[in-house]
Amino acid sequence: MFVGFILGLVEGLTEFAPVSSTGHMILVDDFLLHSKELFTPSIANTFKVVIQLGSILAVVVVFWDRFMHLLGLKKGPVHPELGRGRRLKLTQVIVGLIPAAVLGLLFENYIDEYLFSIQTVLIGLVLGAILMLAADWFRPSKPSAKTVDQITYKQALGIGLFQCLGLWPGFSRSGSTISGGVLLGMSHRAAADFTFIMAVPVMAGASGLSLLKHWKDFTVDALPFFIIGFISAFIFALISIRFFLKLINKVKLVPFAVYRLVLAAVIYFVFL
Repeated sequence: MFVGFILGLVEGLTEFAPVSSTGHMILVDDFLLHSKELFTPSIANTFKVVIQLGSILAVVVVFWDRFMHLLGLKKGPVHPELGRGRRLKLTQVIVGLIPAAVLGLLFENYIDEYLFSIQTVLIGLVLGAILMLAADWFRPSKPSAKTVDQITYKQALGIGLFQCLGLWPGFSRSGSTISGGVLLGMSHRAAADFTFIMAVPVMAGASGLSLLKHWKDFTVDALPFFIIGFISAFIFALISIRFFLKLINKVKLVPFAVYRLVLAAVIYFVFL
């Protein structure tokens, strides 16, 4: 259960920061925890996907009003924090989801078999950092969308295309989508909000598919491992999301890019 708690903590703290939660879990697990020795490799890899459900629940809690309006389950004026007048539409979210959903379904087996390794995470950390630096250096001087309610369908599709990069472990889904949003003319906070909203169906779908694929591999002994990981991920993701949303417009992406490059250097020189 200790292993489940630690991996849940790592997932929760890193899922919504642009540093790659999957990459951090692979690194922490392979170097320190070795969950594949406690259970089968398929269960260990599935756990890294399934505990994202805890992080998903944290997003739903933080953006509850937003999701209620998107689904048409809440009427009346939009909450002040969500913007006035023009409002983000569910169809824009769907447009943003399509590219990664198609690519993920086509290459799911390849990703599971070949990309969950320290070497691939290292590559993802470096390339993701370069993209984040480029986003901050070459972004438009004045964003055309200061809030998520001001984004266009073109920007939604563009972010969806950038999200495909996040299928590579270590690249970071949030890092690629926030960077893409900033390059396409969104403020850092607007890009982060849209990223988190898209995360719910993306992560829920990935977790569901992984569960269905490896359902026969589960044992009763593994159940506490998953439950503790889920709860841990939820608690720490809740803390992480609120902190990150207050921070992102102030610090931008450069500090996260520098962290990724330092981490990649440590991994390379110490472990490889």
